[in-house]
Amino acid sequence: MNQLPTRQQILDWIADNPDATAKRDIAKAFDIKGAARIELKRMLKDLEGEGLLGRRRGAYRDAGKLPPVTAVQILPPDADGDIFAKPVEWQGEGAAPRILFAPRDGDPAVGAGERILARLVETGGEDHQYQARLIRRIGTVAHKIVGIFRKEAEGGRILPIDKGQDRTWRVRGDATQGAQDGELVEAEQAGPRDRMGSAPWARVTDRLGDPSAPRAVSLIAIHQHGIPDDFPDEVIAEADAAKPATMTGREDLRPLPLVTIDPADARDHDDAVAAMPDDDPRNEGGMVIWVAIADVAHYVRPGTPLDREARHRGNSSYFPDRVVPMLPDVLSGDLCSLHEGVDRPVIAVRMRLDASGEKIAHDFHRGMMRSAASLSYEQAQAAADGSPDAQAAPLMDDVIRPLFAAYELLKKARARRQPLDLDLPERKIVLTEDGRVQSVNFRDRFDAHRLIEEFMILANVAAAEELTRLRRPLLFRIHEEPSPEKLDALREVAEASGFSLARGQVLQTSQLNRLLGQAEGTDFDELINISTLRSMTQAYYHPANFGHFGLALKSYAHFTSPIRRYSDLIVHRALISGHDWAKSDGLSAADIEMLEQTAEQISNTERRSMAAERDTTDRYLAAFLSERIGAEFTGRISGIQRFGAFVKLDETGADGLLPIREIGNEYFHYDRDAQTLVGSETGTRLGVGQRVKVRLAEAIPLTGGLTLELVELDGKGIVAGAKGKRGKGPRRKPARAAREGEARARKLRRIRH
Repeated sequence: MNQLPTRQQILDWIADNPDATAKRDIAKAFDIKGAARIELKRMLKDLEGEGLLGRRRGAYRDAGKLPPVTAVQILPPDADGDIFAKPVEWQGEGAAPRILFAPRDGDPAVGAGERILARLVETGGEDHQYQARLIRRIGTVAHKIVGIFRKEAEGGRILPIDKGQDRTWRVRGDATQGAQDGELVEAEQAGPRDRMGSAPWARVTDRLGDPSAPRAVSLIAIHQHGIPDDFPDEVIAEADAAKPATMTGREDLRPLPLVTIDPADARDHDDAVAAMPDDDPRNEGGMVIWVAIADVAHYVRPGTPLDREARHRGNSSYFPDRVVPMLPDVLSGDLCSLHEGVDRPVIAVRMRLDASGEKIAHDFHRGMMRSAASLSYEQAQAAADGSPDAQAAPLMDDVIRPLFAAYELLKKARARRQPLDLDLPERKIVLTEDGRVQSVNFRDRFDAHRLIEEFMILANVAAAEELTRLRRPLLFRIHEEPSPEKLDALREVAEASGFSLARGQVLQTSQLNRLLGQAEGTDFDELINISTLRSMTQAYYHPANFGHFGLALKSYAHFTSPIRRYSDLIVHRALISGHDWAKSDGLSAADIEMLEQTAEQISNTERRSMAAERDTTDRYLAAFLSERIGAEFTGRISGIQRFGAFVKLDETGADGLLPIREIGNEYFHYDRDAQTLVGSETGTRLGVGQRVKVRLAEAIPLTGGLTLELVELDGKGIVAGAKGKRGKGPRRKPARAAREGEARARKLRRIRH
């Protein structure tokens, strides 16, 4: 065999011979013939996979320059509103070249973090070396892997901890970052899967430490979903330099009896409320409601590092053991938080209700308030029920009773409007001081919660209506009605449960509420609530108004939480500009120009946070249940797939997988439309909504996965099909189902060990 060149010799030759870089040219240069060409091909493929070589039309190129067509990642806008990008892969010496993204009219909106395939033109400039034009969008982030590193003789492997992944990843010795065996790591794909189907290559990008550490659960989700959890130095510096707002240009709202009502463990307070009878004799029985919201726009000015970072994050993310805030704590927990007895700047809306609870007028104010009290929901509810504590007792006449009187009016208006009335208990995971799960409960829900919700909804409506009246651009909160396909699926679940949902009508929330009312108090109550929720489309932000189906509102915008949502900050800026309160902190020209991109960006970050929070809850629940292997639980089938059934456990609300192999020794035929599994021999039928008793077979905290064994179905033991016999249905589907179920089980066992 001919002597093969080293990897560095190949790279050096390509750099010196940029016009002769096809594989045959390289083979000729090093006199490589016969079987040795196969090994050369492998070396070139490895160099390409690692990003050290680029390839175009069969030729290889120097990685020190970007090819004309390159995958790039969009960066947040700079202070001038310009959008730059960075190459997805860069192996050249020094910093990657700067790329100015130049969208054309008609190009779809792209947001920070998104990846696109771009056509590059060299500019030779000092500010940027390339200009990029969009060819097509290719995704939001790199393929990121979070998993357990297993060390091998040369390099190692990564076992992903995502429930949705089964594949392992290979890591070369020079791409491990020194990761130790059993350590939790973050990695990214470093090359394509080869044609023989072996595991793809990855490079470790961050070592996250001991995966069994008590507070690793939320850290896993933060890294897995790419949530930024460290603020850049310039953002921290800007926040630290902020000074308390003064009365300049503000109304004095401090005499108002405004209070905050939040969870007992709330870390910030961005809304305060007050109510009083309307003294206008023409509005007998009416009330006046005040909702005051932290004036975050005063501190977070358009185009600043704080603003760019807040837009990049989109929202705060909440986990049982930590918060990843949209704004640094000096703002979110202090200067912008409406603490008791402290002057704080706000944008407030005064709303007048008539005796039927309808809003008949509203007006907005930029002012300074001083909270009379920071109350918890429990305190406010106890006071309304006649048992005020020492803090709430002095507030009964001027604060508590008027607030609940106004809520009674709003309940009347709500009953007429008929927003979707879902009843879905919220889980609360309680941790010990060292971060371990102490208990899993369902949160209490009081009228005090509903009072704040109704006040906030009304304020959001007022903001949307006000900006529409002022003809100012804004971001609406959009929730479209369900698709016909999802409605048909909900109707099938309803009919299978003995209920009905009308056909052939223009859908209204009142029809769904009637279905929920039919199920209330029955064994199918939770099932119908969950199925109705699943039929809904996902809410999002958009500059155009398409209404909010779930709330049964024609116009709706988020105004009430600017500490934790960027959408609300945009609405605040629009109100500032619309009322000409100030020039420097109103809606900028760049804000307006990027409104559609901002809407897409923050809609995506909201979904990212929801997924991370859900994954964290699953892992904490698995950790909590891991000490109860073998215990039996009651539950209800919440989903059917080819490989088995998902069961929601009554006690904790956790979801577990009942693999098809645990149901019976026969083939089960999967009906996607009917959402059923039917045994080919016994006729055993599993469908959404059925009551089951299951035994916990496995709980893996790292993945959040629970594996169950079936004990009873609808109160009866299972009669398994005869072993070794085959059903008469199609064979490929059951075989594939069994393989998928077994693959999941193998993965759970592999990660545990």
